Amino acid sequence: MKIVACNSNLPLARAVADTLGIPLTKASVRRFADMEVFVEIQENIRGEDVFVIQSTSFPANDHLMELLITLDALRRSSARRVTAVIPYFGYARQDRKSGPRTPISAKLVANLITQAGADRVLTLDLHAGQIQGFFDIPVDNLYAAPLFSRDIQERHAGRELMVVSPDVGGVVRARAIAQRLHTDLAIIDKRRPQAGVSEVMNVIGDVEGRDCIIVDDIIDSGGTHCNAAEALMKHGARSVLCYVTHGVFSGGAVARVAAAPIEMMTVTDSIAATEAVQAAPNIRQLPIAPLLAEAMRRISEESSVSSLFC
Repeated sequence: MKIVACNSNLPLARAVADTLGIPLTKASVRRFADMEVFVEIQENIRGEDVFVIQSTSFPANDHLMELLITLDALRRSSARRVTAVIPYFGYARQDRKSGPRTPISAKLVANLITQAGADRVLTLDLHAGQIQGFFDIPVDNLYAAPLFSRDIQERHAGRELMVVSPDVGGVVRARAIAQRLHTDLAIIDKRRPQAGVSEVMNVIGDVEGRDCIIVDDIIDSGGTHCNAAEALMKHGARSVLCYVTHGVFSGGAVARVAAAPIEMMTVTDSIAATEAVQAAPNIRQLPIAPLLAEAMRRISEESSVSSLFC
């Protein structure tokens, strides 16, 4: 078993390798003067089971090209099997035709990863479950729900909790955590007048006097979560917490979260934290290295991965 790390999230790759007790495979992923990506695997991997760890986060196109070229290098180096470990799968929000003459970019990216040489994919909390069907190779989609549930029980036991979905599309995800915590569920009725802008229309559920936990898979600009937090406080919520799998934090998102009535925004380290995220007083990261490491070990040993969902 070999682990190759690209450049998007080296701390996570090192943490996974340390958890498994396996050193990272020596490899060079660098740029030429004109910014072309060059990859060189500096160890023999012939016949090995190789895992490539790379989130396709900002800059998404650069990190995607790094992944594709690394997959091609491994295939041409006669690896027995190559698994693309993509903690954050970029382009996942483009999973359908949103209007006339628009692409389904998630399907295109799936085709690129497959054609580049991946034999299977391991990822975390895909934005839409049907993206697994875009691949013609096996996909293991892990869930952060068990991780979040344990953290909530350890840190917020005894509080009057209520799980909140920030929109109708996230109800299934929020309900799964509400069932684990044996608590009630509320829903934010929101609309998007344009891309990247959200407006809260109504709060469905009685949140008065409750400690609300907003559960979501991605925070990007932060508008959805900050607007939802303000709406919940206006409806009498005692406090607002957020548990989000992927912390994209584009633009002024970190400042927006810091100024919002959010007691704590908890995200996983599927995307490497920027200096702004590390300095934010109400943002913390939850490590996923143990979860990824255990899934990788089970894939290598050909044992069950589904039990990790429990």
